[in-house]
Amino acid sequence: MDDEKNPKFPFWTLEWKDALKENNSSLKGLTSEQVSQKREKFGLNSLKESKHQSKLFLYLNQFKNPITLILLFAAILSYFLQDSSNAIIIIAIILFSTFLGFWQEKSAGDAVLKLLNLIQITATVLRDSKKIELPVEEIVPGDIIFLSAGNIIPADCLLVKENELFIDESTFTGETFPVEKRVTVMSKDTPLSKRKNSLFMGSHVVSGTCTALVIVTGKDTQFGDISSKLGTSSPPTDFEIGTKKFGELLIQITFIMVVFLFAVNTFLQKPVLESLLFTLAIAVGLTPQLLPAIISVNLSQGAKRMAEKRVIVKRLNSIENFGNMEILCSDKTGTLTKGKIKIKNTYDYLGNESKDVLLMAKMNSTLQQGFRNPIDDAINAMKIEGFGEYERISEIPYDFIRKRLTLLINDRKTKSSNQAITKGAVSQIIKICNRAIDKDGKIITIEKARDQINRFYEKLSSEGYRTLAIAYKDFGNISKISKDDEKDMIFAGFIALFDPPKKNIAETIAKLQKLKVELKIITGDNALIAKNISNQIGIKDINVVTGDEIKTMSDTAFSRKVIDVDIFAEVEPNQKEHIISTLKKAGKVVGYIGDGINDVSSIHESDVGLSVNTAVDVAKESADIVLLDNSLDVLIEGVKEGRRTFANTQKYIFMATSANFGNMFSMAGASMFLSFLPLLPKQILLTNLLTDIPSMAISSDNVDSEMIQRPLGWNLKFIKRFMIMFGVLSSVFDYITFGVLLFLFHAVEVEFQTGWFIESVMSATLIVLVIRTRNTFIKSKPSKYLLIGSIIVALSVTIFPFMPFASLLGFAPLPLIFYPILIIIVILYIVSAELTKKLFYKHLRSSM
Repeated sequence: MDDEKNPKFPFWTLEWKDALKENNSSLKGLTSEQVSQKREKFGLNSLKESKHQSKLFLYLNQFKNPITLILLFAAILSYFLQDSSNAIIIIAIILFSTFLGFWQEKSAGDAVLKLLNLIQITATVLRDSKKIELPVEEIVPGDIIFLSAGNIIPADCLLVKENELFIDESTFTGETFPVEKRVTVMSKDTPLSKRKNSLFMGSHVVSGTCTALVIVTGKDTQFGDISSKLGTSSPPTDFEIGTKKFGELLIQITFIMVVFLFAVNTFLQKPVLESLLFTLAIAVGLTPQLLPAIISVNLSQGAKRMAEKRVIVKRLNSIENFGNMEILCSDKTGTLTKGKIKIKNTYDYLGNESKDVLLMAKMNSTLQQGFRNPIDDAINAMKIEGFGEYERISEIPYDFIRKRLTLLINDRKTKSSNQAITKGAVSQIIKICNRAIDKDGKIITIEKARDQINRFYEKLSSEGYRTLAIAYKDFGNISKISKDDEKDMIFAGFIALFDPPKKNIAETIAKLQKLKVELKIITGDNALIAKNISNQIGIKDINVVTGDEIKTMSDTAFSRKVIDVDIFAEVEPNQKEHIISTLKKAGKVVGYIGDGINDVSSIHESDVGLSVNTAVDVAKESADIVLLDNSLDVLIEGVKEGRRTFANTQKYIFMATSANFGNMFSMAGASMFLSFLPLLPKQILLTNLLTDIPSMAISSDNVDSEMIQRPLGWNLKFIKRFMIMFGVLSSVFDYITFGVLLFLFHAVEVEFQTGWFIESVMSATLIVLVIRTRNTFIKSKPSKYLLIGSIIVALSVTIFPFMPFASLLGFAPLPLIFYPILIIIVILYIVSAELTKKLFYKHLRSSM
């Protein structure tokens, strides 16, 4: 076997020592020289293409509009048949426009990559005999890595050492329960789901720890195979779906207009090739060519602003869903509360303080080797004299079905019989107990203690304390236990913990509500605790539903109930996903914030998955957006930035569609009565390019406060109405310009085309300052970059006819008296647009 030639060899058939030799590695890890050689051979541990390929693809992607390709072909044909100078100018304009789009999207992509470096997933790797943290992309075959609960498996690996290791492999097998892994040797024909000694990229550690040898990386992994066959793209967001529908609308309008104009020009016996170029140029002019680039720039700039607010966007297209989020689902721990667990006390089942319960809790939390959490950290912090005399013999890791953790321990000093200690949810501990111990050490049946256990548990819960239970059992000389041994145990008592509410959390929730974002709490804690914390933070008249109640409801009943529920208590991890999917079916845009292993499916299911930078790897990797601070205040700022980003993207769509539709309408009319083309193809393309230039600054534009106060949805019907209303208005002033040129100045072909070109670019550029806001453009100030860009373009076109290259573009000087008249026309257009805008939005509000 030669791993340098065939990285997909059946490594599960090898002893780990042999695998080390085959990979030229050792238990000291690879050397720096070996890493360099392997990096050159295998590349980065990533499923993505190289930067060179992605840049090439990004540029070629600018030509995906088939109309652009047809126009290029027609221009090339024109070059060989008759008019080489016109064809060259048309090709140059198209190439410049596509390069502009490419550069904008590339810059946006580079900015996002820098942000993603802030939240890189890392792995603990042994290099040159030292443990170091590295980004998972830098792992190479032969590396020795160390994994624990919550870690993502970064590559296909062979186990070297393990300790109660359980892996979630649902990505490959669809099996929801974790599978146990161990050091062994498997036969060559062992199916993937049965390879107990192998770890696969894309799965993650549920509990336990391990040392593993990296065998296969990147696209050569099992996950790489699946990704290449099925594709790795995420489901489209609402904005992407809306953009697609918007594009389909433009295609329909464009097709109808192209056929109509070509037929009219042919009927009027205008040159066929010239008519074809003209109609194709109109088609290109109608489509907002820079829309993909503008969207990318808006999203990347929004992501940069969000990063300044300590919100990192991993997937740009999720910004729209973030801004449009109507419901935020969250656990209370670390969101409403400080997330810093403290021990109130430990008690026996009668409510008396118990040091024995504290000792058992300390042994269970400190000696366990699975997933660490704030509760275990709080228990570990409790000081107990002589505690180091105990050792761990065996362990049944915690999982979210059993909701308990069992350790088999022994006293190294006395060498007494082994004892199992179980810590977990009160209801789950009671299930496995048939006895209880009172304050005097007397053992009684659980039935005699059950009522008292429940009463004291309810008392602690109603006072806001999170409560766990402790049980134990002697196991003699038995040194290995399993889940089947969790029975017939003795109920020892309670651990009461508290997590105080965050300061000013009530004001924060009020801010969320003001933004029309409803907060729903989904927690595993019982209803009494949930109600208590809600009262502490000022939320009154809450509606609580428990996980058991959800189980008894039909899907229809639950879909009616889910909108009105404030707190979902005592829920299981799979119920979180059910809650979120039901809210989505009700037509809501749902966000979910989580930081644990059991939150992953909920993060995936939500419209926008959120996590925090301190979360386990698998939660952080699954999230669309990562908060660098575990605070709702940070999230609120992110929501606002998401809405600003979406609002600015819509501004470009409104501007481009209305202006382009107006030009198209004017072209159609002018073609009916003119004996020549109203604009040459190259002039149409130049108009489209110049009017797009100021739009590149639209991502920096100021957004009116009312656009941030509520979620903004994609409304295709609204866009159509806006396009027609303001497109027709634009066309009215185009016809006024036609009249001035033809009847006042008696313009010939070149003068007519020059005059309309100037008016078209100037009016389309300056009108952006009007339609960018629902308020008057005087009250709502644009950003300085948008304002400067618009003014520069508007003024520059007035001197085009006097430039040396004017004749090449088909322009000629106009009488100076034309310019004062042009200014009057543009001013009247702006005033009319303001009045039309006021009527348009007034009618919109009255119809809502």
